[in-house]
Amino acid sequence: MITHINIYLELLRPYSFMLYSRRCTSLIISICLFLTVMAIYLATWVVPSDFQQGENYRIIYVHVPAAWMSLLIYIGMAISSVLFLVTRHPIFHLFSKISAKIGALFTFFTLVTGSFWGKPMWGTFWVWDARNTSVLILLFIYLGALRFLFFSADVASLFVCIGLINIPIMKFSVNWWNTLHQPSSISQFGTSIHVSMLIPIFLMFTSFLLLTLIFLLIETRQFILSFYSYSIKNRLSHCESD
Repeated sequence: MITHINIYLELLRPYSFMLYSRRCTSLIISICLFLTVMAIYLATWVVPSDFQQGENYRIIYVHVPAAWMSLLIYIGMAISSVLFLVTRHPIFHLFSKISAKIGALFTFFTLVTGSFWGKPMWGTFWVWDARNTSVLILLFIYLGALRFLFFSADVASLFVCIGLINIPIMKFSVNWWNTLHQPSSISQFGTSIHVSMLIPIFLMFTSFLLLTLIFLLIETRQFILSFYSYSIKNRLSHCESD
């Protein structure tokens, strides 16, 4: 157990992180591009139209994976916030800050795609539906956490942990209240979606997941490089002054 902990801590060291992330980033980008192309091809030309919604339903192949990502990233950000409060390691604070940016983008994308899907189905781009409202609240929580993260890491971490209350509300709102939003078609008990539709959904979700990992690696590498560049400039300025 101690050996595994030491390995994880070693990977968090700047030199080790820069070394291993540089090696795997190109591979992850290639896999992400391949999965995205496959998902778009299957969703556009292979999967048939829906007999009720016609071609409008195809937005599900980006809307649903984006909604999953908005939830998953927030849970990951909450875990990172807890780890920061426990360990005080700055890398967890950095992960939370990057995750807040990416999570806010996915949540905003979920709202936009849901609005375009809702227009032909409900006759309007927006209704104060329980699911829609809870997703909008999640966006505000992301933006609030991002704001706090630039001022106080401790307050931001606590804010993120408190914001977890909205996650089960967002997830189960369609089951708890009578809403316009349709219930989840995919759950732990099975799915009502045909396998031909499931494949591009999961391919797009995997590509979104890899895209998030790519942004996380790039942002972290940029931060480390900026930090070392700033340290070197300070040392040089001190040497010149001496």
